[in-house]
Amino acid sequence: MSDCGKNLSTRRDILRAGAGVGTAMLGTVALPSLLRAQEAPIVIGHLVPLTGFLGTLGQYAINGFKLGVDQINASGGINGRQITVIAEDSINPETAATKAQRMIERDKVDVLVGEISSASALAISEVAARNKKLFIATGPRSDVLRADRCSRYMFCTDIPNAVMVNAVGTALKQDGMVEGKKFFTITSDYVFGHDLLKAAKAFFADNKADLVGEELVPTDATDFSANILKIRQANPDIVCLNLGGNQVTNFLKQYAEFGLAYPTVGFNLNTADAWAAGMGSFGGVWPTVWFDTIDTEGTKKFVADYKAAFNDQIPENHAWIEYITAKILEQSIKEVGGTDNEKLIDYLESEAKFDILKHRPAYFRKFDHQLVQEAYSFSVKDEGSYNSVYDMLQLGAAVPPDGEDLTTIYPADSGACKL
Repeated sequence: MSDCGKNLSTRRDILRAGAGVGTAMLGTVALPSLLRAQEAPIVIGHLVPLTGFLGTLGQYAINGFKLGVDQINASGGINGRQITVIAEDSINPETAATKAQRMIERDKVDVLVGEISSASALAISEVAARNKKLFIATGPRSDVLRADRCSRYMFCTDIPNAVMVNAVGTALKQDGMVEGKKFFTITSDYVFGHDLLKAAKAFFADNKADLVGEELVPTDATDFSANILKIRQANPDIVCLNLGGNQVTNFLKQYAEFGLAYPTVGFNLNTADAWAAGMGSFGGVWPTVWFDTIDTEGTKKFVADYKAAFNDQIPENHAWIEYITAKILEQSIKEVGGTDNEKLIDYLESEAKFDILKHRPAYFRKFDHQLVQEAYSFSVKDEGSYNSVYDMLQLGAAVPPDGEDLTTIYPADSGACKL
């Protein structure tokens, strides 16, 4: 949280009698003559996990959103209004719901943004719906958020599990690694993992692959020795990982120590987790929503700006998705002329186009509030062909290919989402 700067403040920062925008926001009563001459700031409540197995990703999210907000404020704000962000660690679903309610009631936030855990996102979404408050969910991937647990007040910017499976599955089929192959899955035991396993099983069934073993592991599991021994006994052709956060990193390191020859693939992997696994720890094909080598001017500028702001650190996908969410909010608030949540929802449902630094613009589908966009796969380069973890991943082509409708990789409208 120390990276929260002038316009991105923790509650502790705000309550402390110091300088900063958070203090300015709460100082409205004390300084009426000064603030009456100014437009009130736009207040955004930002919740992401900064502890636990998703904590590393949460810090990238904080940085990405801060960069976007800083750039907006530096350019004069939105319609002359600066943005103030109240950022907190969501920790778990119960705490996330409590903090979201407090942000709405006490802090009077205009919009809620953030979250990576699908379980916490569901909890925040329920609070947002009760209070009719717009919530842009930036990182959760569970399909149920776009289906029977969808909400008029929630929009999802990350790609869902079904798209992750389609992106990797397309690459695996091209390499002859699906039909007739025996898979063993390792899955995180919570809503995200269950959802991803369901999508994986459907993919295996549709493409004549066999699931010869499956293991569910708690989200706080750090020792996978027993699971790896079961993999050896099952003798699969391929090990498929449906793990969340740093569980992927921990598993891959232990798997490498066992020296099993079965290749690993996965339907979920964040680039920060891949970097943490280290060189020589894994191979295979993995999905991603964004990568720092995407060849567009927008991505090049974002990477350069991020490195300049954060000590030459390379941004990963959660930094990018929070950054473009800040830009999506900027465009939306400008277009509707304010923060009226019902007007913002109508605008987002209009399928307005957003530049998200990829080759094709994105838009939210009206029937499930999913941001429709390109996806990618990436693979690990051959050993000896790279010198650092930041250069060991090779980005694949965009999915679907240019000229093909973006919706072909997304689930069709099943009627499960009733807005």
